[in-house]
Amino acid sequence: MYNFRGRINSGDPLVMGILNVTEDSFFDGGRYTSEEAVLSRARRIVEDGGDIIDVGAMSTRPNAAEIPENVETEKICSTVRLLRRHFPEAVISVDTYRSSVAQAAVEEGADMVNDISGGTFDSNMIPTIGKLQVPYCAMHTPAPPQTMQSMTAYDDILADILKFFGDQIRKLREHHVHDIIIDPGFGFGKTLEQNYFLMKNLEVFKELGYPLLVGISRKSMIYKLLGTDPDHALNGTTVLNTIALMKGASILRVHDVKEAVEARTIFLQQK
Repeated sequence: MYNFRGRINSGDPLVMGILNVTEDSFFDGGRYTSEEAVLSRARRIVEDGGDIIDVGAMSTRPNAAEIPENVETEKICSTVRLLRRHFPEAVISVDTYRSSVAQAAVEEGADMVNDISGGTFDSNMIPTIGKLQVPYCAMHTPAPPQTMQSMTAYDDILADILKFFGDQIRKLREHHVHDIIIDPGFGFGKTLEQNYFLMKNLEVFKELGYPLLVGISRKSMIYKLLGTDPDHALNGTTVLNTIALMKGASILRVHDVKEAVEARTIFLQQK
């Protein structure tokens, strides 16, 4: 199902634990900026049953500012080196939309690239993935984080996003990329109502024939609906993760690995 250098053989849904080495991510910004904190977080992901560690060095929350390319490269590469040294068998993903960062990270030992732009922010990303031959997650967003929440007007949101994926998958296949994962991009250029419409119709994306990643962990679609905040959105996250699994999600991208693994265990017991 996936080409993670032989590190994952199960066809069951996977849990991807988030490791943000950022100062300003919406939930855990600033928590993992030392080597000790990074290793502690990675160890927790692994011990709680996470299958993939997803390393991000630049926040992509709404209105987040870009950081210089060299800063992102250094943060991601130093983290990948650290993780590969201490967790040699771990599957490491890097969350970046810059092809140079993706290439440097894979050369340091990363196994996968997770791109919020699906190859639209950097014209070199798809050719680079073709050369690297690593699994690639293409997410949908209509615009960069600075402006995406002003770009929520769609003719037909399902048809528009399916067309986006059709176009990007075709480009990926032209560059001989076959390990493709798709992510509808919950919270990226979507209103609260649009996010729940996409979740309600999540099965539609399975028709594309590729594994589906869902990342809704502690997002505003949960805490705004419930009238709370990210710190109190774990229960809602677990509910939505369970719904996503029932609708065909192959990977859950989460902050809270233990709870997601438990949801997966119960889901698999009921299949």
